[in-house]
Amino acid sequence: MSLLIFFTIHWYTSLFFQSVFHHRYAAHNMFTMSRFWERMFYLGCFITQGSSYISAYTYGLMHRLHHAHTDQPEDPHSPHNEPNPFLMMWLTRNSYFNLYIGKTEAADKYKKNLPSWEAFDRIAHSGIARLCWVVIYAFIYIWLVDAWWQWLLFPVTLAMGSFQGVVVNWWAHKFGYENFSVSNTSKNILPVDLVFWGEAYHNNHHKHPTRPNNATRWFEWDMGFQSMRLLNFVGIIKLK
Repeated sequence: MSLLIFFTIHWYTSLFFQSVFHHRYAAHNMFTMSRFWERMFYLGCFITQGSSYISAYTYGLMHRLHHAHTDQPEDPHSPHNEPNPFLMMWLTRNSYFNLYIGKTEAADKYKKNLPSWEAFDRIAHSGIARLCWVVIYAFIYIWLVDAWWQWLLFPVTLAMGSFQGVVVNWWAHKFGYENFSVSNTSKNILPVDLVFWGEAYHNNHHKHPTRPNNATRWFEWDMGFQSMRLLNFVGIIKLK
């Protein structure tokens, strides 16, 4: 039971930073914040994503390319380029790292207003840092596991950020419902999203990519937007 509590906390905290900081702030500039708070978010990403730490700069760049080339060969993560979710995860990983190391070049128009902390990324993105997190997670599992099947969650813990990204991006272009007619296959995964911080409303997001609230119908609820409202209220961010 303790391991499941740890896994649940890890799931939601990691996804919070990916949804709010990487997606809505880095990729779409839905709000502004001070340099101090931006770097606090960087630290939060490192602590919650651990061995699957993602550079906010590279994530934002890759996601902008996804919107520009959705479901096309240039899309860095589309199930229409690789219908197998595990192979799509590998394709996404390769697209991400090629952008991170500069092997894949992107037009300057996609690089505007991306957050950047290169010195921190070099540390958090390093193999040594990732190995340290693997060891930390292994000790946590040894300490908390009380049933053999709970070890099946260990690979997800190691690749938490990547796993969450591929689940949303694969599922939301394969199955679900549509509120809007758009020029791609984006769909809403869940009518009431209590799992993905509002990222389940992918069709809504592709229709209104800069809108802070992904929910549009009366029964839809965007946890990420509500957290942004709270952060805006206490002065940590400023919603546009």
